[in-house]
Amino acid sequence: MSRFGNLELGGQFEGERRQEQKPLVKDEAWYWSQASMAFENGDFEQALRLYSKVLEFNPQNAAAWTGQVRMLIELGEFREARLWADKALERFRSYPDLLAAKAVALARGGDLEGALAFSDSSIEETGDSSYVWLARGDVMLARREQRADYCFEKAALLAPKDWFVAWLAARIRFYYEQFVLALNLLQQAIEWKAGQFVLWLEQGRCQRELGLLSLAETSFSQARQLNPDCLEAASALVALSKRSLFQRGSDWFRQLFKR
Repeated sequence: MSRFGNLELGGQFEGERRQEQKPLVKDEAWYWSQASMAFENGDFEQALRLYSKVLEFNPQNAAAWTGQVRMLIELGEFREARLWADKALERFRSYPDLLAAKAVALARGGDLEGALAFSDSSIEETGDSSYVWLARGDVMLARREQRADYCFEKAALLAPKDWFVAWLAARIRFYYEQFVLALNLLQQAIEWKAGQFVLWLEQGRCQRELGLLSLAETSFSQARQLNPDCLEAASALVALSKRSLFQRGSDWFRQLFKR
């Protein structure tokens, strides 16, 4: 057979493959996967919208309701998170992760007793997910109780070597200004998933808070290399550059006046 015949057959097979490709169906499962991806990439606004799309297809998806509450918490909208949790709990009174999310919303909003009650309920409802224990740790930190460490350890045991759980735990530690502990978690997570840009971004944030500016610059640079569209990493690098320039200027003036 001539090479022209092969080309014709190749074109025929290519056409058949195109015909076999199914059109993209944007259904509940598709929006759920996109919401999960947005969450993992730290795009909480987008994840919030996508969880809402999931609920358009299935209002009985308790995990999507919980996802919305969790995104509002990540965005610092604690009052809205509490109200949305109340609305969801009208449908799912005993869903452990939803009870846990309500506990976090209350804790960060200042209602420490209410937070503890909802956290207790989330565990009583056979809540043995990593998030239930992360949320419990969040509540314990808000209450300044030493039991928080046990809660984070429990979450890690339920999700061994899971970078996502470690990242979430680090974000909680960071919120309560426990930067060294957050940094330890992130360094562990990077060993497991070095290609995940949000880990480098979060690590840079911790290092910056600890005054480790050269290390922070390296982390932000790595985050931007992995995700060139990461605006937070880009702006952090610009801010560090300006800070470094100012520091060099200050050092020059100090040396000048010493002479």
